[in-house]
Amino acid sequence: MYIIVGLGNPDKKYQNTRHNIGFDVIDVLADRNHITVGEKKHKALVGRGVIGGQKAILVKPQTYMNLSGESVRDVIDFYKADEKKELIVVVDDVDLDVGHIRIRTKGSAGGHNGLKNIILHLGHDEFQRVRMGVGHKPPEYILVDYVLGHFPPEERRIMDESAQTAAEAIEMILSDGVEKAMNQYNQKVQRTAE
Repeated sequence: MYIIVGLGNPDKKYQNTRHNIGFDVIDVLADRNHITVGEKKHKALVGRGVIGGQKAILVKPQTYMNLSGESVRDVIDFYKADEKKELIVVVDDVDLDVGHIRIRTKGSAGGHNGLKNIILHLGHDEFQRVRMGVGHKPPEYILVDYVLGHFPPEERRIMDESAQTAAEAIEMILSDGVEKAMNQYNQKVQRTAE
């Protein structure tokens, strides 16, 4: 059983911010696969269904970003999932251009507090993640203000497309394996803001 976790913050004021792109991808996956993510358990909103022929749990932690690991640990323990093979975390990344996607099977938190907390609670960094590029922080911004900010309209359109692409990539991970998904989706995609 796969556990697919999108990182974000639960309050309405955080909707559509850079930091909440993980929630957006979960919403797209839920819609594409007819899954309702509304059950409150494991300090999260969860939904169960089938994606890519595999049983899957979609998870939107409600702990706020910095404590995401509490929810992830609880879900992993409850479903007795193998977090090294069956956990996929969707996370925003300021080191990637807007709309770019990178799939990884392990790695450091890269300064991301949600990933740091998950690594802390799991005790390792060997889990799959889909990194969603939200663009590099301009020099005049403080990082927290940038990631909690909203996308300008042209970038929002790119991110909506990127969320669809990320959902396709996750479906491929479940149906065909992470290596195939990495080969197909880790290519640099040229996107232009119109």
